[in-house]
Amino acid sequence: MIVLSESTEQIEPSASASENKLMTEAAQLLGCKVYHIPRDFERCGTAENALWHIPNYPKVNAGIWIGYIPEFERYKAIYYAALTKGIKLLNTPLEHQTALEFDLFYPYLKGLTPNSLVITSTNECIEAGEFLGFPVFVKGAVQSIKMQGWKSCVANNLEELVRLTEWLLKLKERSRGRVIVRKLVNLWHNRLAPNGFPMGREFRCFIYNQQILKYGYYWDGQDDLSKLSKQEETQVLKLAILASERLGVPYIAIDIGQLESGEWIVIETADAQFAGLSNIPALELWNKLKDICY
Repeated sequence: MIVLSESTEQIEPSASASENKLMTEAAQLLGCKVYHIPRDFERCGTAENALWHIPNYPKVNAGIWIGYIPEFERYKAIYYAALTKGIKLLNTPLEHQTALEFDLFYPYLKGLTPNSLVITSTNECIEAGEFLGFPVFVKGAVQSIKMQGWKSCVANNLEELVRLTEWLLKLKERSRGRVIVRKLVNLWHNRLAPNGFPMGREFRCFIYNQQILKYGYYWDGQDDLSKLSKQEETQVLKLAILASERLGVPYIAIDIGQLESGEWIVIETADAQFAGLSNIPALELWNKLKDICY
């Protein structure tokens, strides 16, 4: 397997930078060939220039990208530049986009995840609030801003929904011009994050071609809710596989959460190349991935 990694010493320290470094080291330990690539095209100009140091492989090899969530045009450019060198990333540009952008994966997951609406302006807030009823959960098409607390994600009335919508539309990397308004559901939880966000009982599953590679509890720290009974494990993994079958994306991360009622639901999905590890040992995940892709 060929690895394209954005992990370099020059990047500012962060949780994402630490995970990228950890996954890059795991890939190297398992014998994957790793090529470092820049985080953007600011200096190199093009995807071809970003991959100039990578040789042409005589036959097509599976490739995986370790890095930060890229803009869609960047992913597409790197994908095709790598392909000309005989490296095929696990997800095509369309598969990458489908896994990552909520409004693209939501139609496949209806019935498995809470009702949601996609809006592109504050003019649509009235209709969204009337249809779903307040309170609602609000996020961008790609990411939420839950790191800033519960109030950054939940609107209790129209005024708050308008404010959050305006905020998210300005955050282009998270919204890509679309805001997702979701029916608010209560996940079973014992703890609150330091910012007040409920740490719901949620598990991240890494899946390749509808096969579970590894799964882990979403949140850090000690939590009795992180332990699944055999029956619960079966329910979580069965739902994750069902969602992956509906989506048809080869390498995908799917988050499964448990409501206070006990029901399991799909929270959201992501291109697994850019998903956080969620307490899964990097070496174990990469060992599974390496074996299944050869």
